[in-house]
Amino acid sequence: MQAFDWTGVDIAVPARRLPGIRMAGFRQAVPAPVDITMVAHPAVTVLVDLSDGLGYEAFGRRGRGSVVVGLCPGELRAAGRIGECLQIRLEPAVAAAVLGDTLSGAVSLEDVVGPDAPRWEDRLRAAASWDDRFALAAELLRRRLGSRRVDPEVAQSWRQTLAARGLTRVEGLADEVGWSRKRLWARFRAQLGITPKRAARLVRFDHAAHLLAAGRPPAEVAVASGFADQSHLHHEVRAFSGLTPAAVAVAPWLAIDDVAWPEPDRGCT
Repeated sequence: MQAFDWTGVDIAVPARRLPGIRMAGFRQAVPAPVDITMVAHPAVTVLVDLSDGLGYEAFGRRGRGSVVVGLCPGELRAAGRIGECLQIRLEPAVAAAVLGDTLSGAVSLEDVVGPDAPRWEDRLRAAASWDDRFALAAELLRRRLGSRRVDPEVAQSWRQTLAARGLTRVEGLADEVGWSRKRLWARFRAQLGITPKRAARLVRFDHAAHLLAAGRPPAEVAVASGFADQSHLHHEVRAFSGLTPAAVAVAPWLAIDDVAWPEPDRGCT
């Protein structure tokens, strides 16, 4: 797999990060065909197509246009002439409150938010700058905040899994919140669309993927991420991305953070 050429892509991020929400805007200076792999991530990802050129394939499903991708592991391929795209990542508890239904695959944005989706896209396209788009996106998300909330025990277990970088056991999480293992497993899966064990694997993979993207050698990453050995790392990376560790190291769109993109300065325009 060849490294994605970011030299023709302008990237913008908000000056302020909202709790539980991370955003980034991508603009190709000259829209051209792309075919890139986005690896699994411990957040619900919303890709808003602002150029009518986004095609995607995930979990055996193909589609076009804006898409919402849940927590389930598996690679997402994005292709087409993607002139502009807004990427929004939502923590699971925020996603549940904003999007409502539990998401465990790839679903068109319109299937999730209904007839509001085309209006969202039109308003975001018409915005004068990325700053305006980020502010508008935040307002649109706030308007959708509903009564659906995850259990505090589920939210706490998720936060603990993130804090421990996936090195958690279901029994330990259940003890911390005062639930049985069976109850935590059932409620966690029902509300976040993923089991606690799979969530821990996903978070650990994400940590390893960022270390790989930062240039750390696989053997070192395996130790730092708590894998039994390099073979175990290879197995988990393949399971969550369909790629080898070497390919993940150069995969774009790993996350909305500094290791994903080579340019240090990304002001909003």
